[in-house]
Amino acid sequence: MNLQTETPCALSARDFNSASGSFVERAIFNHRLIVILLCAVLTAFLSFQLTRLELAASFEKMIPQGHPYIQNFMHHQNDLVGLGNAVRMAVSNPDGTIYDARYMEALRELNDELFLLPGVNRMQMKSLWTPSTRWAGVTEDGLEGGPVIPDGYDGSAQSLEQLAANLSRSGEIGHSVSTDFTSSVIFVPLLSSDAQGRPLDYPALAESLEILRAKYEAQGYGVYITGFAKLVGDLIDGVRMVMLFFAITIGLGASILFWYTRCWRATAAVVTSSLIAVVWQLGMLPTLGYALDPYSILVPFLVFAIGISHGSQKMNGILQDVGRGSSKLIAARLTFRRLFGAGLAALVIDAVGFGVLLVFDIQAIRELALAASIGVAVLIMTNLILLPVILSYVGVGRAAAQRSLRAEHAEQSGQRKHLLWRFLGCFTERRWASVAILGAVALAAVGLLIASHLQVGDLDPGAPELRQDSRYNRDVAFLNASYGASSDVLAIMVKTPAGYCSAYETLNKVDSLEWQLRQLPGVESTNTLALLNRRMSAALNEGNPKWYDFVPNQSMLNAVTAGAPRGLYDDACSLLTMYVYLTDHKAATLSRVVEHVEQFATVNNTDEVRFLLAAGSAGIEAATNIVVKDAWLKMNVLVYAIVSLLALITFRSWRAVVIAILPLMLTSILAEALMVGLGMGVKVATLPVIALGVGIGVDYALYILSVMLVQLKSGQPLSVAYYRSLIFTGKVVMLTGVTLSLGVATWVLSPIKFQADMGILLAFMFLWNMLGALILVPALSHFLLKTKVAVDGDIEVVSNSARSNVKAVVV
Repeated sequence: MNLQTETPCALSARDFNSASGSFVERAIFNHRLIVILLCAVLTAFLSFQLTRLELAASFEKMIPQGHPYIQNFMHHQNDLVGLGNAVRMAVSNPDGTIYDARYMEALRELNDELFLLPGVNRMQMKSLWTPSTRWAGVTEDGLEGGPVIPDGYDGSAQSLEQLAANLSRSGEIGHSVSTDFTSSVIFVPLLSSDAQGRPLDYPALAESLEILRAKYEAQGYGVYITGFAKLVGDLIDGVRMVMLFFAITIGLGASILFWYTRCWRATAAVVTSSLIAVVWQLGMLPTLGYALDPYSILVPFLVFAIGISHGSQKMNGILQDVGRGSSKLIAARLTFRRLFGAGLAALVIDAVGFGVLLVFDIQAIRELALAASIGVAVLIMTNLILLPVILSYVGVGRAAAQRSLRAEHAEQSGQRKHLLWRFLGCFTERRWASVAILGAVALAAVGLLIASHLQVGDLDPGAPELRQDSRYNRDVAFLNASYGASSDVLAIMVKTPAGYCSAYETLNKVDSLEWQLRQLPGVESTNTLALLNRRMSAALNEGNPKWYDFVPNQSMLNAVTAGAPRGLYDDACSLLTMYVYLTDHKAATLSRVVEHVEQFATVNNTDEVRFLLAAGSAGIEAATNIVVKDAWLKMNVLVYAIVSLLALITFRSWRAVVIAILPLMLTSILAEALMVGLGMGVKVATLPVIALGVGIGVDYALYILSVMLVQLKSGQPLSVAYYRSLIFTGKVVMLTGVTLSLGVATWVLSPIKFQADMGILLAFMFLWNMLGALILVPALSHFLLKTKVAVDGDIEVVSNSARSNVKAVVV
């Protein structure tokens, strides 16, 4: 990297050669007006495109489509009743039980209104009022059954009494009806598209559900709603509030920049160019046919943050050159000449680092990676090119420019350095460098010990994306407390030849696995065709518990199967479904059940009978956790490998690469330890932050090293080289690190818990990456970098650690 970062002299317009500089520099600054007009046209076009941006989500985008579990689920989806994307709406009667004519009429009306909503899979919808909810019993006349709502139901006491009798024989208590009989559930499976073939509009559906909730709560009933569609609706409502935090971040950034520069023109230029980058990034999404996902909402914040970081460096360079007496145009060109290479390298590394997220087999994360890469790419135009051009026109305040050179003037006049610069300069000395490195090693060791407890997946009940006291999580808690069957269902598919699902050998294996699973911690109950056979065996023998057994009688098995609900097997009798109801969807619970089923399948699978995972909300989440765990390792390896390679290309020195990468690795280790302390798991919403933190953090080291290496190459001792990097780029690194940390720290007030967690993680990573660049870079440089020094007239190359034995004269 050919950077000219040594202190320049003031140049007048007469002395400056406009034909100097690189081809890129001449093309930009000799055609400034064209650059301004081109950017203005692009901004106008993409601002218009921004009006078409939609905030949307998709259930299919949140699951790993290529994982075998998901492929099994998708292949048999039409035969699996209600095990995919669904909403559960519970309606309670605070004044009594469900055996109330007014309550039952309200439930019927709500059932009909939900039935007509766009995107509802009406064939699989289930409630007390749907014909699929049936009862079966054994009487002295034989087997009897029918819908739980009795024929000729009219709300009379006799009808309600018959309803109670039917429910007691239906097996729905704990499933469709609460165990205390005060509420019942309407189960609403969803399709991926509406009747017109358009993708399901989750915000509109969530809004419709809230309208229905308000309507029936106004009548005195309690209404509780859970499911992916409702969760997404709540996230999108929270995202709309997030715009307030974006405004706070902008205000904080502008205020701190103005405090630093005392120049409103420079501050406005940096903030404006960064906001233009956000407009371009968001405007390009609908242009390319994408929507903004709730899980990608942090990308515009990061684009703005990176823009402020790079823009501040350009602003600081121009302030210093104007302070030395250069004109605003020449100052802009000199700053562009010195910092364009470092800025371009940093942004390319950022973009490629974000692109590593494409290894995920989850469309939502891939779109996040694309959005982040687009944002970083546009920053090359807005903050590396447009900003210097803008400042070449508007200039900076003369007093602010003189103030920016205070440290340099102090150095030239022989005054004592600022206390902070003197303290940081100590880390170029052997003793302080050793202490810093040993301290970093100790922190890394402690961090690795704590991070070893980091788990993949959810660690809390309900939706960890929202706060525990949110309406959604209170609804989840109500359903879990009121119903014996949890909403966290893991379904196991048992594939057999057509017509053999009721074979004794098959059902015997199902019965064995079912019994084993019920012994596992975290499993509440199960439901299979084998269990139904046990129950019917006892029922057909006057309820004698001695007959609660799995009878090896194929004729009896066939008879029970013929009358069994179709949710337990498909029409061709080639697929059995085993429902496993879990106490929660925590990572440990899912791993325990999945590992047991996998081991069972390994031993018991044959060419004809195969146990396949997985369907149901818990099954899909288990597959997602597996993909995240696999991608977690790949991502960490790839992001550091690619960042290291690009840094090597930039610096052409493996020593410089080590110096830049080691502080990032320490920050990543400590960030994972912090996740353990905050009770966060590695999942779709949290994993991208690790890659994003590495991508942004490398910028700090690049700007400091770019100055240090040139100063060292010119023969300056490490202490001088580092001090000049501090007063040129280091103080802006410090400024942006603090600014960005304060900006994202405001996210802790967000109603969306995962965004609050992201704010804490990003603030931590911004600060630690800044500290790593300011402390560990000079400390590591003391032992790794080599400089040219003059000894008795001869030029020798020695390491900084050996300089104490050499009387050096600055070349």
